[in-house]
Amino acid sequence: MELRVRLFAVLRDAAGASEVSVEVPVGIDARGLIRELESQHPELADRCEGSLVAVNEEYAEPDATIKLGDTIALIPPVSGGAISERASVGVTEDALDALRIANSLRQPANGALVTFEGIVRDNNLGRRVLFLEYEAYRDMAVRVLKRIADQLTEDHELGDIAIWHRIGHLEIGDTSLVIAVGSPHRLEAFKACSEAVDQVKALVPVWKREVWEGGAEWLGRGS
Repeated sequence: MELRVRLFAVLRDAAGASEVSVEVPVGIDARGLIRELESQHPELADRCEGSLVAVNEEYAEPDATIKLGDTIALIPPVSGGAISERASVGVTEDALDALRIANSLRQPANGALVTFEGIVRDNNLGRRVLFLEYEAYRDMAVRVLKRIADQLTEDHELGDIAIWHRIGHLEIGDTSLVIAVGSPHRLEAFKACSEAVDQVKALVPVWKREVWEGGAEWLGRGS
C-alpha cells in the first residue's frame, strides 16, 4: 500500500519536500515504516535517528500498526490554542505577552503564580545568533500541550495553567515560550512550571532553526 508521510524541519529540508510517499506492506508497524522511508528515500537515511512516528496526531509506539488512510508524520527530535476548563494552551505566530497570560490566571483561590518566559538570546555555542525560525506540526502540538497541561493540573492539584509557544520568525529578545502556573501553594506551582518546561522541550513537535553569521542549523531535542 502507498502511504503519504509529512516531514518537518531538518527532514523536510533533506527531502526537499514537506511530504513524501512510500510503498509498504499491509500491516507494517511504525519501526518498519522508518526503515522503508530510509530505504526508498536515501536522502533521509542519515537523518531519521531519534525521530518518532505520529499517527493521526498521536505519537505511535514502535510496534504500532500503520493503516491505509492514517495521517502520518515523521517527527524529528524537537527543540521545543485550545482551551479547557483550567488550562489554556496554544501555538501562535503572534507576539506573546507573558504578563497578560499570567494575569489571566489570577484567581482568588490561587495563592501562588509562577511564570516562565523563554527569550531568544543572541549567542549559542560561541556563535553570534541573528534570529530564530520556529515551525510546528501545529494541530499535534496543541494536542500535546493540552495533554501536558491536563496531566500537570492533576498531578499537582493546580488551580490553572497556561502554555503558549510562538512560531515563525523571532528576533533577538522576542519571547518564544510562556508557561504560567496558578496554584494554592507555591511549592506545587514551582514544581509544575519546571516540569512543564522540560516536557514541552521533550514532547511537543516544535522545531527551531538558528541563523547566525555565515550559516544556519536546525537544533535538536532540548536545545
